Amino acid sequence: MPVDHGPHLDTPPDPFEDRLSRALHHTGGAFDADRRALAAGGAARGRRKRLLRRTALAGGAAGVAAVCLGGTLLLAPGDRDGTARPAPAAGSRTATATAAPVTADQVIATLEGLLPEGEVSDVRGRGSEGRSASPYAQLVLDDGRGAAALSVGLDRVAPGGDDARRLTECPDEALVPHDGCTSERRPDGSVVRVLKGYEYPDRRVDTKLWTADLVTADGAHVSVSEWNAAAEKDAPVTRPEPPLSVAELGDLAAAPAWRDVLGALPAAEEVTAAPSAPGHPAPGGRRIAGVLAALMPDGVKVTARGSQDTEFAYVVADDGKGASYVQVNVQPDMSDVAAQLFGSGAETLPDGTRVAEHQGPGDHGDLVMWTVDTLRPDGRRIVVSAFNAASQTTAATRATPALTLGQLRTIALSPRWLALG
Repeated sequence: MPVDHGPHLDTPPDPFEDRLSRALHHTGGAFDADRRALAAGGAARGRRKRLLRRTALAGGAAGVAAVCLGGTLLLAPGDRDGTARPAPAAGSRTATATAAPVTADQVIATLEGLLPEGEVSDVRGRGSEGRSASPYAQLVLDDGRGAAALSVGLDRVAPGGDDARRLTECPDEALVPHDGCTSERRPDGSVVRVLKGYEYPDRRVDTKLWTADLVTADGAHVSVSEWNAAAEKDAPVTRPEPPLSVAELGDLAAAPAWRDVLGALPAAEEVTAAPSAPGHPAPGGRRIAGVLAALMPDGVKVTARGSQDTEFAYVVADDGKGASYVQVNVQPDMSDVAAQLFGSGAETLPDGTRVAEHQGPGDHGDLVMWTVDTLRPDGRRIVVSAFNAASQTTAATRATPALTLGQLRTIALSPRWLALG
């Protein structure tokens, strides 16, 4: 259930919305919502509100649907429009407040000059003019084998930060369905990841989305996207694959020609995650996955496990009747949103723990989702969900999840979560 259909090539997009859309494509979850968008200096309450939005977008029985996202929103730091506060790129001139801005025509010309021969149309772009500008260019290229949309965006991320890592690591295929991913370090120290994915993670249409993300040692970020259609969405597939190969796409992102554009951007700010509540440090995703696996009922075998960020983990469980995707979110300091998360139908246990149970359909097809949401008196929230499929984006493997609501409740209320810290 996409939040929106994203910008089409006949309308100049907002850079924040464009990068938000692309990040959500790569999360791989069936629910297009914000799972983790940490900004510079974010306060704990701001983080809690984001966590609430993740699990309360749909309302009612599907009110925890957004928690099912297994991916991570990859936004660089900056203002509301998604603009980063960049540092100088490797090999570029030093960025200063007086650096001459790059125009939209220059960004477009750079992109066109790096593409193979073909007919170019529907060109749009934006330069680095203005305090909050993020340069980008997009167009449609027809190389004789079918029209294809291409775009490039340039910004900066904190060197060595979480965003830089996530943009260059190949994602867990259970969370981000894809046909292939490579990540390599270039001689100049930059890292390029090329991901062969789809416009829709559940592949309800055949539109392919291939991306290349380059991040330099000092945080310069170039993101290139290409499709096998003339627009991101709502356009017929025109060719079997996007026009550029994996190698060509990676080389385009790493082209030295982008250094001048990056050099015109202002300096980056450091990004830090919002701190956990005092006395409740955020546990690591791997530890969460370990606890979840250990809490599986007798007779249920864990065939795969994984995690994302410090609050989310999943296992694929099989009771001999088919694979079932089970996930958990461990969120500290959520007491101030209890009223929004737990309505009149919620249960309050003798120790003050709030419990809500939900049963409903998944996001598409014949998927079923069962959830137990709990909030302890100290503000710690444990949300456990199970599906009747091996992931949130693949076909059902069974009629119902492998775990009953009672078993999910036992897992969510286990004291072992408290031992995580």
